[in-house]
Amino acid sequence: MKLYSVNAGYFKLDGGAMFGVVPKSIWNKLNPADDNNMCSWALRCLLIEDEGKLILVDTGMGDKQDAKFFSHYYMFGDDTLDSSLAKYGFTKDDITDVVFTHLHFDHCGGAIMRNGDQLVSAFKNANFWCNQRHWLWATQPNAREKASFLKENILPIEASGKLQFVQVPSDNWQMINGQQLLLNIPSGITSNISYRIANGHTDAMMLPQFTYKGYTIVYMADLLPSTTHIPLPYVMGYDMFPLTTLQEKTSFLQEAVDNNYILFFEHDPVNECCTLQQTEKGIRVKETFKLDEL
Repeated sequence: MKLYSVNAGYFKLDGGAMFGVVPKSIWNKLNPADDNNMCSWALRCLLIEDEGKLILVDTGMGDKQDAKFFSHYYMFGDDTLDSSLAKYGFTKDDITDVVFTHLHFDHCGGAIMRNGDQLVSAFKNANFWCNQRHWLWATQPNAREKASFLKENILPIEASGKLQFVQVPSDNWQMINGQQLLLNIPSGITSNISYRIANGHTDAMMLPQFTYKGYTIVYMADLLPSTTHIPLPYVMGYDMFPLTTLQEKTSFLQEAVDNNYILFFEHDPVNECCTLQQTEKGIRVKETFKLDEL
């Protein structure tokens, strides 16, 4: 297995929404906001080379939206999905599988591009992986989450004929040593990749997990968008079920400390990876580092 950190760019989101009930006087020290209360975040995807497959986890938001859309989300920086893939000698045509942690626009928008008046797959040789439970959630969205599930991102995925569903049990939890842990399910792509299922941010979000160089690595998606979201009360205002997120964070963070997991962050603007430690204040960052430093 080989891993590559692939940055699809940077964007901005409202700091209050990203930190929920945490006061600005606290979170602004962690990720300083601009004059519009917007904080900077990464669109960090993960490329996995394994068992003859080249697998991309999430795709960023792409560039097909109109000027009004980008006036709300402020894409910036020189990194793009294409340029980041090219650094490792790959193009989108080399990708065999695209895994969506979930179908919010900043995670799946780069999978579909405009070709004239048509919306087509940006990865002509790739299968797309989701799970049916989340797919139904995204294609029949509630009013609060509807703005994150854009039809122009999602419906062309199905129209491509390359959509594959991972089987997710109805019970996402397992008990180990009296502790509830997020369930691991096979990826369906290679034998070395599995998914943890989390339901607090959105229904049936998939977090890829695998062993690499003797370490267990978990791609955190929006369960933990950044290192600044590790303290338990730091739950995004975007989360559909914040108390579920709190429960999921509590069990996962303890498991990660006990087993020395490496966390890979999709949205942290500075830190790619970290390990954790128990402190007097609770579980906190132990070390931060880049993926290629392993």
